[in-house]
Amino acid sequence: MSQGRGSLRRGAGRRIRRGVSVAAALAAASVALVACAPAPESGGGDEASESCVRMVTNSGGLEDRSFNQASWEGLQQAEDEYDVEAEAIVSTGETDLAPNVAQAVESGCELIVTVGWELAESTLDQAGKNPELAFAIVDETVEADNVKPVVFDTAQASYLAGYLAAGVSKTGVVATFGGGNQPPVTLFMDGFVDGVAKYNEVHGTQVRVLGWDKAAQDGAFTGDFEDVNKGKTLTESFIDQGADVVLPVAGQVGEGAASAALERGGVSIIWVDSDGYESLAAQYRPVILTSVLKNTQDAMVEIVGAVLDDTFTNEPFVGTLENGGVEIAPYHDLAALVTPGLDGEIEGLRQAIIAGEIVVESPSGF
Repeated sequence: MSQGRGSLRRGAGRRIRRGVSVAAALAAASVALVACAPAPESGGGDEASESCVRMVTNSGGLEDRSFNQASWEGLQQAEDEYDVEAEAIVSTGETDLAPNVAQAVESGCELIVTVGWELAESTLDQAGKNPELAFAIVDETVEADNVKPVVFDTAQASYLAGYLAAGVSKTGVVATFGGGNQPPVTLFMDGFVDGVAKYNEVHGTQVRVLGWDKAAQDGAFTGDFEDVNKGKTLTESFIDQGADVVLPVAGQVGEGAASAALERGGVSIIWVDSDGYESLAAQYRPVILTSVLKNTQDAMVEIVGAVLDDTFTNEPFVGTLENGGVEIAPYHDLAALVTPGLDGEIEGLRQAIIAGEIVVESPSGF
């Protein structure tokens, strides 16, 4: 797409400002939310940046320790790099989604970022009505001339995480669960199951995975991405069945899994999207084995730069192990659980996936 975007351009020396949404009941003074656009003038007569982007979260909210938060952090990086004004519109429920995307469009900004499959329909609708605008949607594929999907082949990194989980398990039982049976969620779970299977193949073991049947594409789901108690209860049931490594793919719900692991002891958690060691409360650090990372931040900076340079296209951004779009995080406090031999095997698998010698397949893949 090559339309000119005069209102979204580099503006050296402009002051970045953020509005505050009274509707967003999130206790984060450092986070900028917008209730209406454009943002009000700050004191002293400073000129507002003419370069701006609006992000609309899904119902998980901005501080989901997952893709909403990572996308927002990427746009904050773009603020610093390009002197654009980034503001987020927070959705607290399904009825907020369409109005919030419409509000983002009405802001006058010419890059609209939406996050999650819940926003696909609204994004497609507004993109059709506003062909002169650039849209990007995270973790979902929308086909339109002016919409850039930002997706991640998380099955590749989850494959490594599954192999790791099988390698450190003392009980021979690991588990995973999701917030909902949706492709961006089950993609993680497919890769995880395959990684465990690969470990069993290599080592002649029989590590079991609770919570997901790849062949049936069915398993354990909490039904939402916000209720931490559901995550704790489900994880406790897995622990009761012997699981000592759990991969929650459920946004904030995963914090309940970490809480259960911390209380029970001898159980570790593999986080997703961001490095849980850094994004979760410090009390959970002793149970975070690793995280399956999506480098959403760099994708956001790249897309903002493309709009500014008038090189934006609808070609999907697909994060892989090869381009650094997905990865597993360091082992942090639990590094002692990972033998040099196991770490070397995981590195070998990473290189084999990058080389195409191992293809991690999933019905939810790309």
